[in-house]
Amino acid sequence: MPAKRVLMKKIKRILELRFVFKLSKRAIARNVGIGRGSVSRILERATVANLTWPLPDGMTDAELEAILYPSTARSASTQRPVPNWAEVQLELTKHRTLTLAQLWKEYIAAHPKGYQYSRYCDLYRRWRAANMDPVMRHTHKAGDRLFVDYSGKKPCVVDPDTGEVRTVELFVAVLGASNYLYAEATETQKARDFCASVRRTLEF
Repeated sequence: MPAKRVLMKKIKRILELRFVFKLSKRAIARNVGIGRGSVSRILERATVANLTWPLPDGMTDAELEAILYPSTARSASTQRPVPNWAEVQLELTKHRTLTLAQLWKEYIAAHPKGYQYSRYCDLYRRWRAANMDPVMRHTHKAGDRLFVDYSGKKPCVVDPDTGEVRTVELFVAVLGASNYLYAEATETQKARDFCASVRRTLEF
């Protein structure tokens, strides 16, 4: 069975500890949490590729992997095209209503021989776990917190008599522990409407 590939985030940390802090391979292995042999092999590959720290501006994880593991990169290039996960994450962050399923449909339309949806999601989750900062999970006591806000996307109301369409605000409230939800449309976000929405939320 081939050895499990070290995450690019850890490889970057290894390069930084070696070339900036001048740590020994043993100290680097202890700091990063991998074997000293793995550290040695990564540093050998970095030497062959003339890599130091910091890396060249704009170098992506995919480019770094291709430099350190060129034969693997060539083999992968003949298989399925790998999405740019950083761009996927950016799109999901920019567009709150966008889903991973929609992005996969765009990907598979452009690459008919690409990854199927379940594999696509699995690869994205692995990339996210390796590259995104951890998020602190909050635990709420029942009835302790109520979170309120207005949705960024405004719904529309249609007058059944005239057909007039107008946008309204969407007020949303949720209990922290149970995720029990209340939502309603209001004319504005002004104090009068906001206070009335909070009152109706508590009554609900």
